[in-house]
Amino acid sequence: MTTSGAQRIAGLKRPIVPAILGIILMSMLPGSGVTTKSTANRLVHEASPYLQQHAQNPVDWYPWGEEAFAAARAADKPIFLSIGYSTCHWCHVMAHESFEDPTVAALLNEAFICVKVDREERPDIDHIYMAVCQMMTGSGGWPLTIIMTPEREPFFAATYIPKESRFGRSGLMELIPRIKEVWETDRERISSSVESVLEALQRGQESAPGREPGAEILERARDDLLRSYDPVHGGFGSKPKFPTPHKLLLLMRNYHRSGDAQVLEMVEKTLTALRLGGIYDQVGFGFHRYSTDAQWLVPHFEKMLYDQALLMMAYTEAWLITGKADYAATVDEIATYVFRDLTAPEGGFYSAEDADSEGEEGKFYLWTTVEIEAALDPSEAAFVRETFNLAAEGNFADEAGGQVTGRNILHLQSELSAEQVKTWGPVRERLLKEREQRIRPSLDDKVLTDWNGLMISALARAGQALDRPRYVEAAEEATRFIMEQLSTPSGRLLHRYRQGQAGIPGNVDDYAFLIAALLDLYEATFKVSYLERAMALQEILAGQFWDGESGGYYFTAADGEQLILRSKQVYDGAVPSGNSVAALNLLRLGRITGDSGYEETAAALLRAFSRQINLGPTAYSQLLCAVDFAVGPAFEVVIAGEPEAQSTRDMLAALRGSYHPNKVVLLRPSGEAGSQISRLAPFTATQVAIDGLATAYVCRNFSCRAPTTDTVEMLTALGMRN
Repeated sequence: MTTSGAQRIAGLKRPIVPAILGIILMSMLPGSGVTTKSTANRLVHEASPYLQQHAQNPVDWYPWGEEAFAAARAADKPIFLSIGYSTCHWCHVMAHESFEDPTVAALLNEAFICVKVDREERPDIDHIYMAVCQMMTGSGGWPLTIIMTPEREPFFAATYIPKESRFGRSGLMELIPRIKEVWETDRERISSSVESVLEALQRGQESAPGREPGAEILERARDDLLRSYDPVHGGFGSKPKFPTPHKLLLLMRNYHRSGDAQVLEMVEKTLTALRLGGIYDQVGFGFHRYSTDAQWLVPHFEKMLYDQALLMMAYTEAWLITGKADYAATVDEIATYVFRDLTAPEGGFYSAEDADSEGEEGKFYLWTTVEIEAALDPSEAAFVRETFNLAAEGNFADEAGGQVTGRNILHLQSELSAEQVKTWGPVRERLLKEREQRIRPSLDDKVLTDWNGLMISALARAGQALDRPRYVEAAEEATRFIMEQLSTPSGRLLHRYRQGQAGIPGNVDDYAFLIAALLDLYEATFKVSYLERAMALQEILAGQFWDGESGGYYFTAADGEQLILRSKQVYDGAVPSGNSVAALNLLRLGRITGDSGYEETAAALLRAFSRQINLGPTAYSQLLCAVDFAVGPAFEVVIAGEPEAQSTRDMLAALRGSYHPNKVVLLRPSGEAGSQISRLAPFTATQVAIDGLATAYVCRNFSCRAPTTDTVEMLTALGMRN
């Protein structure tokens, strides 16, 4: 899997190729065949499913840590760092081709101290060395291969490396001996290359604060998205094509602001194309990672928790804007998949399902027409063939060879009619039952705090919008799990839980995503404890992660492991950055509590990254959602009333069923419950129900209207169109 060049460190105009990299790639020497051991290596003791996949390799892998660095110093060997994740297809290919091969392993063990890292467990390490790879080669992706000194200073970078050289790509059998020779004979050149890499990393990290971004940058982002939009297939850019839901979230905010029908058309065409395409699992629901083509037909088949969460948010907002049942149905189907296949018995959500099964990518999801005919009645099989575009010769071509395989990806050309839906329901159930007899892709059953935060937010928002109490309950269960299993006694967060083991200090994404989730859960339940916990986590974020000199949040805590660089991330890639989510959290907290300090910090954060945003606004779509909130109009709505009173329920239902992304909602009941929220939001102390009816207090851009017990008047005050 590759990553976009847009992820390069800000300020770098072209790849930096140190001299040592050029020497290594220009001159290849043959390798030797040295025997190596076949017993389990040190990874057998690790919790990560990805590291466990390599625990039986003949490569003498170390996990990241001082033991490996000390061994490298003692042996005077460079470190071969390999970074990947459990559902990465090309990580599997490199593992089977090279890391399981005794000859390659022997070369690796002789030349290096070999270290394996799960990028999902240690995104802090991955961010730094991915930036190195992008600087040195002009691109990046996984598996990520870095050669570095025992002091963790890189001097060679690549992604997938084949065993033998082919098609101009250097192979490990030739590359390893050459690197070994350079290490032993030209250490001075390596030192020079390391110095240039470290200097470039530091320069890329430096960014002086600029002006606070405003409405103009929002318009530029919209225009840029219009230019990159694919009017034929939906989405942005060409193949491979990623869903990037936060771009759609930004466009929906632009539509709400402008009423521009063209903007809404971009969103709707993209969401519809995604739902109809092969990127969507038509039988079992849920979205695959990305499409290898422009028309969303052939996916990369892994399924990630964060994609389900972010797309659930996008379809929920599209339903709020349009009221179209297909969008609500997609939200429900994503939830069905997540509850069935990605939910841990304890309440948290698992990370991902693999793309491969039985050694083949996508095999679990593909169908031959013979398999369809064997599973269904003739009329039903004909319905599936015609409706979901199956062909006897297959519509799926092998990615590596491009050969048609006889297998098919189910996909639609248009939404099903009511009659087709009636037919498809029981047929789909039978196909799902039949598919469950196959060997499933492997499950990455680690629970990550940040990705769980995204799913909690998605469920809390969808639960409110679609009136699905079950979704809110699931969000609360996952939150309880994180609070019990991934929080320390001091209130700090941990990043990963698996099979009873929690560990790895929380990073900025863990804090920011969970704070957002807690704010969403507060608005879904009005339990003050969620708001209190969000404020406590924000305090930790401020104390441990804030850059007091330039603004913005570092990825790791001040008391965390000291890496070669303490990075700050703001690019919104497959997952939004912690800084982007934190910016909106701060604005929401400021409006909820009336504490202007939160908004002042949000302004400083936006200024810290404004120069990067100006270079390419669409790369920061989630951050621009915060800018949209800051520019306004934004609203604070306090409903004074009893939670179980019908007038309160009706008023809240009206709010939750209407689209207005830039608002915060508080409930101010009477008695002790009202006192609790007033302690956190003092301005609510005098806001009480009028004549025993739920009463809305609406403030817009720091100006408050007279309270009202009329729901229509409340919505009018908010300026909602629907």
